[in-house]
Amino acid sequence: MLTALLALLPALQLVAGHGYVQEITLGSTKYTGYLPYTDPYYNPVPERIVRQIPGNGPVTDLSLIDLQCNGWTDGDYYTAPAPIYGTVAAGSEVKLNWTTWPDSHKGPMITYMARAPSDITKWSPGTSQVYFIPQFSRKLKTSHSAVWFKVAESGKNSAGLWAATDLLTASNSIYTFTIPSTLKAGQYIIRHEIIALHSAYTYPGAQFYPSCIQVEVTGSGSALPTSFVSFPGAYTASTPGIVYDVYTSTSQAYPIPGPSV
Repeated sequence: MLTALLALLPALQLVAGHGYVQEITLGSTKYTGYLPYTDPYYNPVPERIVRQIPGNGPVTDLSLIDLQCNGWTDGDYYTAPAPIYGTVAAGSEVKLNWTTWPDSHKGPMITYMARAPSDITKWSPGTSQVYFIPQFSRKLKTSHSAVWFKVAESGKNSAGLWAATDLLTASNSIYTFTIPSTLKAGQYIIRHEIIALHSAYTYPGAQFYPSCIQVEVTGSGSALPTSFVSFPGAYTASTPGIVYDVYTSTSQAYPIPGPSV
């Protein structure tokens, strides 16, 4: 037992650093999120509705597939579809319970969705790939799939309070948004993120903490969005709000990155 506890100490120390979504409430049903410091060590591994993440650390490179649903490309760790999904009615609230968020990591909280064309437990949005063409001595890069649409965002309010950490802490680490009431029924990925700006005065500097949650939306709605973005692709170093000095821009409005809701 002591050996096992000692082995967990490095991981427990890491947990204190940043954060991730640890619990999801869809309507009145609660689901435990993917817990990166315990779930992988169970046999069998618990089934979650959240796609696996490597830990509580950030993504900082906007060109990597890690930006989509988290991951650690440099460590050969890639996310993958989760084995199950939750159910939520269009027009219902979704509550996302974060682990304790550091006071210094101020920034916006942004939520996107993507409609799955097939079984969500087997589907991942398209990613770019690089091919080398010997006869032309050059690389060809395919494009990313634009499937994401923004459904909610919260940045800095008129009182100068940030979604993270001020408003998140005031709500006991629970962020709430609503599934669009007219959204067409089907299976969707919810991509939710905090962008921490404490080092965002240059690029790379902003820290991205995405989580991807699998749901089936029910209801009689028929609406589908007509404008989409890709991840990576939605943000670049020149996108307003990616480079931002939280220390010197205290009186300025913050431009939330990405498309409008």
